Amino acid sequence: MEDQKPDDFKRELGLLDGTMLVVGSMIGSGIFIVSSDMVRQLGSAGWLIAMWVLTGAITVIAAVSYGELSAMFPKAGGQYVYIKEAYGKLVGFLYGWSFFAVIQTGTIAAVGVAFAKFAAYLYAPLSDKNILYEIGDFKLNAAQIVSIFTIILLSYINSRGVKNSKILQTVLTVIKILSLAGLIIFGFMAAKAEVWDANWTNAWTSQTLNVETGSWLPISGTALISGISAALVGSMFSSVAWEGVTFIAGEIKNPKRNVGLSLFLGTLIVSVIYILANIMYLAVVPLYDIATAESDRVAVVASQSIFGSVGTLIIAVMIMISTFACNNGLIMAGARVYYTMAQDGVFFKKAAELNHASVPAWSIWAQCIWASALCLTGKYGDLLDFVVIIVLIFYILTILGIFILRKKMPNVERPYKAFGYPFLPALYLIIATAICIALLYTKTSTSGWGVLIMLIGIPVYYLTKAKE
Repeated sequence: MEDQKPDDFKRELGLLDGTMLVVGSMIGSGIFIVSSDMVRQLGSAGWLIAMWVLTGAITVIAAVSYGELSAMFPKAGGQYVYIKEAYGKLVGFLYGWSFFAVIQTGTIAAVGVAFAKFAAYLYAPLSDKNILYEIGDFKLNAAQIVSIFTIILLSYINSRGVKNSKILQTVLTVIKILSLAGLIIFGFMAAKAEVWDANWTNAWTSQTLNVETGSWLPISGTALISGISAALVGSMFSSVAWEGVTFIAGEIKNPKRNVGLSLFLGTLIVSVIYILANIMYLAVVPLYDIATAESDRVAVVASQSIFGSVGTLIIAVMIMISTFACNNGLIMAGARVYYTMAQDGVFFKKAAELNHASVPAWSIWAQCIWASALCLTGKYGDLLDFVVIIVLIFYILTILGIFILRKKMPNVERPYKAFGYPFLPALYLIIATAICIALLYTKTSTSGWGVLIMLIGIPVYYLTKAKE
């Protein structure tokens, strides 16, 4: 492997590729699943749509705010670079550490497992109930093998150069957008007036579902705040990973313009699709059935009432395409962060090398191994809670970084300024901080672990720094 210079990245990605990477990385399995739990938490059509609109609004605000940073630092590493420039190497390392330990690899593992879960619909032996090997408490099932296989396959494709992964990403994402749009349109055509009217009768009555008795309990005050924060985990998790395009800025043509624009277009497209998909669910599935969908697969229930028995297979294929494209984007983007960290001397030296295809292959394979290990733990469900709190903390720090860098680097060229500065970035900071506090308060066990994993990075930083 040749030790090439960082400017050997090839600029092969245009605005369409960047936008498709944002859309493809954001739409995974969440939109097909999380609305079920959101309805259990809040129990009404109005609250469900309000959560998705709130998530969409703050996601687009965050994305357009990142545009200023992406135009200032149009190079590989994206968010890691912005955090390091604003706060210094330690906080930059903590982001990279959390990113490798949980954020990116945990998300890759969870998305891989979602792929396997729906592959089992088409071929039952691929299910997690098919135990292949047992030793002590550890059980290896077929779904874990399938998820690891897809992660290895996509890592291999990505290690062969950015062109192959770019074509795969764009084609699969276009298929994904068209199939989701088709599901929404057919859903509206099959809408039932009585279901819609019943769902919107008490649109703002907040209530939670007692799963054991199947009855609704009214909630207000602290219980309502708990319900809102629990519901937001679902919509927020479905709306992360858009910043992936900033990591590959070194391979984007005209990055000062195209990174910010693809962030805006990508997040806007996804937010609109998500809101329409949920309105469609409410048009075809009674609220109680959304809340009690088997394994939370609300899209399957909706699809069955639109297409009949073949609906399940349609959704299974859609989710397999969706999660496959999602992981391709995550794998492509993630490796560029470790590459940039290694360039700064805060990650394994090998990660700073590019292979003959001008991609950081060592980083791709290191990420592949750890994400595969997380698939084997079977604890990826908990990882999602860990992921959301850490992602939010670093979104907050990055957007706060816009204010810091305006003071710290007033004369640096800013081809693009954060939209609505200082009001919209400040609004994002207030809302996201409130969500973080609510999460730590209501989901202390899982969110607390997330914060702990992040803080473990501090001693690691000083131990590795001493060896330089």
